Amino acid sequence: MSQTAVPDALLSVSQLTKMFGAFTACNAIDLDIRPGEIHALLGENGAGKSTLVKMLFGVLAPTSGEIVWQGRPVEIASPGAARQLGIGMVFQHFSLFEALTVAENIALSLDGKTSIGTISQKAAELSKAYGLPLDPDAHVADLSVGERQRIEIVRALLQNPKLIILDEPTSVLTPQEADRLFETLEKLKSEGRSVLYISHRLEEVQRICDRATVLRHGRVTGACDPRQETPASLARMMVGGEVASVYQEEDAPLGAVQLEITDLSVRPRSPFAMPLKKLSLSVKAGEVLAIAGVAGNGQSELFDALSGEYPVEDNECIRIRGKAVGRLGISARRLLGAGFVPEERHGHAAVPALSLSDNLLLARNQSDRKAFLGGGFLKLIRHDAVRTAAARISEAMDVRKSGVDPAAGSLSGGNLQKFIVGRELDRQPAVLVVNQPTWGVDAGAASRIRQALVDLARSGSAVVVISQDLDEIFEVATSIAAISEGRLSESYPAKTMTRERIGILMGGMHAGEAAHAH
Repeated sequence: MSQTAVPDALLSVSQLTKMFGAFTACNAIDLDIRPGEIHALLGENGAGKSTLVKMLFGVLAPTSGEIVWQGRPVEIASPGAARQLGIGMVFQHFSLFEALTVAENIALSLDGKTSIGTISQKAAELSKAYGLPLDPDAHVADLSVGERQRIEIVRALLQNPKLIILDEPTSVLTPQEADRLFETLEKLKSEGRSVLYISHRLEEVQRICDRATVLRHGRVTGACDPRQETPASLARMMVGGEVASVYQEEDAPLGAVQLEITDLSVRPRSPFAMPLKKLSLSVKAGEVLAIAGVAGNGQSELFDALSGEYPVEDNECIRIRGKAVGRLGISARRLLGAGFVPEERHGHAAVPALSLSDNLLLARNQSDRKAFLGGGFLKLIRHDAVRTAAARISEAMDVRKSGVDPAAGSLSGGNLQKFIVGRELDRQPAVLVVNQPTWGVDAGAASRIRQALVDLARSGSAVVVISQDLDEIFEVATSIAAISEGRLSESYPAKTMTRERIGILMGGMHAGEAAHAH
């Protein structure tokens, strides 16, 4: 047995280090996972969590250090080698082919020697045994996001793992689906299997995890029994200080309607897109309308319609500040005082290879750009003015970066998200529509972004937040609606809503039905 191995550990790592050039992503990490435990891995964005688990699953090779599996040192050269040892992983972003069936998707990760019929039978048996209902013959395109996650878990379980790594597993689930997942994890634990659980949802960690290891700036900075902690104390361990609570005024007065949609219907643009069916809503100045929903229920289509990325046929069905804009594009809507933050950071909200200042310039319309133009006939861009504006946004949103004006792609996900949100807030839009504002963002960055959205509404803007995170929705919303299968519920005052009622709305029960649900 290696001298560094913990005697009763299923897996232990000693001084595990990963460098990318001069940058140290993981710095001399020590960690052990025992048989039959659910072990949380916590940390801010950029803390080194993803790099660590990629080394454990054979996606990345360590620069130095040792991995010990069941008492013997191992080199995990590939995901296939990890699976052979008994390590399975369910990534945050699923790798499924929508045109294939559940069984066909599972078969792609196996050795090719097992027939589809056998795979279907085993998948059906496993899904029933672990409380993960699945139809092996169903096409992935027809399944909810929660059902797709079950495929990934069943696919991992078919390889009979001793350790399963789960990366943000509840970020796409309703509260009811999350409860079912927790029951599954308890069953895995009772069988002596181990789970390494990565989540920003600290209430979950407290509820289901036996131990937690905290990373900060690539180092282990603490370990604890999360059941003896509070979400606030866990957040302090992650960020090294207090995480500010979002402050919202009670019963702040609302102004005139700034954004209105009436009977908005959108045909699907692809075989797997969700059609929108007669959606209506109105958002007033001073209001934060949060739209809850499980991923894949029409959120992207709604954002595209509101932003003008895909204009709609009926010009009158979308109005910004009283003007019909259904057939207008993004720039025309921005000129009316609207701002938009899409879900996807890389390639959609920002060009990774370009600097922050260049990304800022790209996101400004002609009217906004006047502040960056010099005098005279040519009116050349004053790059110093653009860089000053980018620096102002970075300071306001506490964007941590490696240089004065680095490439957008060099920032961690949370810091790039803070810059993108700050870029829109800097324009002081009268209407802001933001899709998944804190997706995959740590507690400190999430708090800052949410407070900024609340503050914008308080200053007199109308804000629409499309989110899958119920904690976020309750923190920022003055009113709440839910989207399910391309339909939008009524909106309700946030203070009258409960998690259960939102979960029911997210599951497809609408209007008065949910009001009477207990």
